Amino acid sequence: MTEAKQTSGGGSLLIAWQLSNKRVLIVGGGEVASQRIESILVTGATILLVSPAEGIGSRTKELVSKYKESGKIVHIRRKFSETEDLENMDMVLTALDDNELSEKIVHMCRERRIPVNAADIPHLCDFYFGAQIRDGPLQIMISTNGNGPRMAALIRTRLQKGLTGLEGRAIEKVGLLRERLKERAPGVGGIEGRQRMKWMKELCDIWEMEDLAMLEEPTMEFLLNEGWSKDRKVLSPMETMPILRTKKQTVIRHVVTEGGQSTITAFILGAVCAGLFFTYRGR
Repeated sequence: MTEAKQTSGGGSLLIAWQLSNKRVLIVGGGEVASQRIESILVTGATILLVSPAEGIGSRTKELVSKYKESGKIVHIRRKFSETEDLENMDMVLTALDDNELSEKIVHMCRERRIPVNAADIPHLCDFYFGAQIRDGPLQIMISTNGNGPRMAALIRTRLQKGLTGLEGRAIEKVGLLRERLKERAPGVGGIEGRQRMKWMKELCDIWEMEDLAMLEEPTMEFLLNEGWSKDRKVLSPMETMPILRTKKQTVIRHVVTEGGQSTITAFILGAVCAGLFFTYRGR
């Protein structure tokens, strides 16, 4: 009998932190600061950047210039000024070469119960920035708990090779279908809610990632009308082919190349779909 693996301490709680409409202070303006800015911008937070003009790196300067009009980045051109800069902040990030000042900022944040990250000083951090993979709504984080950032980057590269480049698009399509289903079966919990969750789970299990990425409005309506609304049946991709009788669909499939660019193979996929359709009709 295999002995169960014991859970050991020392790990981190990996969560997706919602920062939309929150205020984040970044102290410093070099390369690390630019990395922090790029990580925070995608969350919808407002960034207060505190750094003298002479301490701003080229990438940070570029980001400040790009987003200052929208108010997403406010640059205060001076050194950190204790209590004034921490007022009404939801998160603080230091990106400084001055470890003594970073430590001082960390202690001030702790007194005010503000979560803080001090770049390159793991033992002072409330949270870490791991290596990330982003594809639309898909976010994957690899953390080494501050032990080896370079190792996290290497692992990220390995994981990326195992992805098709269609995952983000597939998640977007599933999200749209899920919202449409919730309109027909609203509420949380209960029999209807459990059936809705079961239906979505089975659909994601039956359909391949490539099929989900190709979901369009007519197909979603067909799935809901002929599957969910009739007998809670989950239709297979082949069973959705009859919709081509009444509405022509243009299918665009994105294949991410090694260089990160996408190529459109709509014509080829259209021919494949047509072939599948006539094969289905001939059965």
